[in-house]
Amino acid sequence: MPYYVYRVSEGNKLECLDQHAKYREARDKVREIRAGQTNGDNAQVRLIFASSEVEAERLLLTPREAPIEGDD
Repeated sequence: MPYYVYRVSEGNKLECLDQHAKYREARDKVREIRAGQTNGDNAQVRLIFASSEVEAERLLLTPREAPIEGDD
């Protein structure tokens, strides 16, 4: 499964920026993009592991549950 690099803008607008077969390549691309962002750019650059772009977008848009505090 490939690693996808996405830009997530306000209003959960998704833009697929790149796709890599190896984690290290994808991680380096995300770091490069983040380093080039300006202070006014509020978009998040996210890395996601998924079988397709459709699944990647579904995973990015699905809210994650907050961990239950005190449940040790």
